[in-house]
Amino acid sequence: LACAPHPARRHSCNMSNQREGGIEVVQDDAEIEMWKIRKLVKGLESARGNGTSMISLVIPPKGQINLTNKMLTDEAGTASNIKSRVNRQSVLDAIGSAQTRLKRYNQIPPNGLLIYCGTVLTDEGKEKKLNIDFEPFKPINTSLYMCDNKFHTECLSELLQSDSKYGFVVMDGHGCLFGTLAGNHREVIHKVSVDLPKKHGRGGQSALRFARLRLEKRQNYVRKIAELTTAHFITHDRPNVNGLVMAGSADFKNQLMQSDLFDMRLTPIILMIVDVSYGGENGFSQAIELSADTLGNVKFVKEKKLIGKFFDEIAQDSGKYCFGVKETLMCLEMGAVETLIIWENMEVNRHVLSNATTGETHIVHLTPEQEKDQKNFKDHDTGAELESIESGSMLEWLANEYKSFGCNLEFVTDRSEEGSQFVQGFGGMGGILRYQVNLAEFEVASDVESQGSSSDDEGYI
Repeated sequence: LACAPHPARRHSCNMSNQREGGIEVVQDDAEIEMWKIRKLVKGLESARGNGTSMISLVIPPKGQINLTNKMLTDEAGTASNIKSRVNRQSVLDAIGSAQTRLKRYNQIPPNGLLIYCGTVLTDEGKEKKLNIDFEPFKPINTSLYMCDNKFHTECLSELLQSDSKYGFVVMDGHGCLFGTLAGNHREVIHKVSVDLPKKHGRGGQSALRFARLRLEKRQNYVRKIAELTTAHFITHDRPNVNGLVMAGSADFKNQLMQSDLFDMRLTPIILMIVDVSYGGENGFSQAIELSADTLGNVKFVKEKKLIGKFFDEIAQDSGKYCFGVKETLMCLEMGAVETLIIWENMEVNRHVLSNATTGETHIVHLTPEQEKDQKNFKDHDTGAELESIESGSMLEWLANEYKSFGCNLEFVTDRSEEGSQFVQGFGGMGGILRYQVNLAEFEVASDVESQGSSSDDEGYI
């Protein structure tokens, strides 16, 4: 089911990926990189070792290889004084492994370097060497060296904090402020002050002229703010923020949104409109507080919409959906899957099994419970033992290979009502298809082929 896709299809998939919006593709890649880091952090945090033989080494982007290597050499000299022979040897081995990993690099990568080396204890109580080195997907500004009985992953956990960027427009009759919020970091991009004429009943015969001048200045103010909003939040013909919050103490914010001068490319990303008591930076702070729940639920809402679309396809019986590991991988191999949806904590492993007698290999996907049953590692026809020549998490394999199938990969949680239903009712894996696929026909065809081959064998015997 999961063999390599046809080269021609691979080429067409790459072309389709190039046609997609650059920002959306980058965001999807960042989500998948964050999932990989989350999975790695979970594994490293659960690892434990004997003594202080587990080394965590974090080097920032501007670090120097030779200084780090010298520091490890000095640490090896200090470690040689450890009294316990077993612990001393484990620490020296871990430092040696870290130095070996460091020799692979001529210079520190642009985003920094993380190295984890040490001897960990498995579930069976056996010792196993673990050596990992990689460049994080975002710059890491922490410098760390720790030798402990566990790996220190605090710096990796900081990378997982959402860095989605949101824009704010705080507009009232005294001026306008443009700002952004990313994680816990807020920034004021631009401030504009204005002195608009107020309503009054004086002027006699000129009262209408004064009113007209007042409306004209208000209109010019709205025009200026609309132009600045486009300049600050549109880059390369696309919004450069994930969402936009309109705030203000008067009706100006509504006038701006309803105006023909407001850029239509920003309308779909407006998350909410909030009324604040102040303008300027005080209004910016109040707008952040009032919109905190909405901004925190943006990913939550996106997930609900995605699974809701999947449920709509099922409700309409359009045939443009699949669920379950076997059916989804079958559609994936056909190139029919447009959006692949997987529960982020799904525990299914991919095994490449080889028959030593015939030399044939085939791929199976098993849960941890199924792996305990040795029948799944035997040939169903001959009963011969099958050797697992390659094994690993199916989710990691899909995270690395999904682009070659020409689909988008979305990880979902089970924290929402829709997510919980997707996990419990549909196995936590499904897909929205590009076109109708009748999976029942493929299953019948495969059954007929297997029956035909068995009858031929019997006639030959």
